[in-house]
Amino acid sequence: MPQPKKDTPLRSDAQRNRERILQVAMVELTLRADVPLSEIAKKARVGQGTIYRNFPHREALVLELYRHEMQQVSEAATGLLATRAPEQALREWMDRLAGFAMAKAGLANAIRLVTGAPPGPPAKPGPTPMMDAAKILLRTNEEAGTIRPGVTPDDFFLAIAGLWQIDPREDWQPRATRLLDIVMDGLRAGAPGRRPDHR
Repeated sequence: MPQPKKDTPLRSDAQRNRERILQVAMVELTLRADVPLSEIAKKARVGQGTIYRNFPHREALVLELYRHEMQQVSEAATGLLATRAPEQALREWMDRLAGFAMAKAGLANAIRLVTGAPPGPPAKPGPTPMMDAAKILLRTNEEAGTIRPGVTPDDFFLAIAGLWQIDPREDWQPRATRLLDIVMDGLRAGAPGRRPDHR
């Protein structure tokens, strides 16, 4: 009978270890694509066995890191819509997307290293959780009359493609904010809920 009680903390410990590995790996792999897994284990304060139990090889860690980052941003859309007005939720989500774009740019070398992908701009997003999140945010804003009607996730990602041209090693936030403000102004133009006040 005491066995189930013992299992629960182990599971939560294992989950915490996994999250710590991902946090450390995000920083280390962004700085240096070929950082040894032993160094990531040391900085995450876990044994090498723990790393290999979670991620049997470097490719598994790098691709899980990318998937994890993308999932975090995608899931943020629902949380923002639950706590913000649609327009504010969309704009805040765009900021999170900028952070993801910079992380992806920093991870690009590590991704190329493990997948053998050629250098170059990222492929257009496919039917991913990110596209689904954009679709929900755009639809909610369209229904609220805060953006122009008919904007698709494809349109949206094409409009913000400039994010991937920003160098993440520079002071990227002011440039990303300016770009996203311009995109947001474009989305608002022609929105039915934005009628001029003639009083």
